[in-house]
Amino acid sequence: MNLYGLKTCDTCRKAKRALDAAGANYAYKDVRDDGVSKAQIAKWAKAVGWEKLLNKSSTTWRGLSDKDKDGVTEKSAVALMAEHPTLIKRPVIESGKSITVGWSKDVQAAILS
Repeated sequence: MNLYGLKTCDTCRKAKRALDAAGANYAYKDVRDDGVSKAQIAKWAKAVGWEKLLNKSSTTWRGLSDKDKDGVTEKSAVALMAEHPTLIKRPVIESGKSITVGWSKDVQAAILS
């Protein structure tokens, strides 16, 4: 299992604590420090939907120009997330063929069961 997030993200910390407590075997990757490829982001966008993957409530999103934010498509969203990894909703968890985004009760139940 791979967990992608930010070391400064509270939700990612919660996910890591829960996975550690459950004894889960996972690799943690910081999307800002370790980087994430555009191809990887495109794969996630196809799996979960780019609208779900793009974090429009982030400080980074609010700091973008209106030109960047207006008329966002899957292609432009993937490009923006590749350029600004903090735009990726976190955590992204790859477990087998399953990809989840966020740390909702549903995600927790699916991952920790």
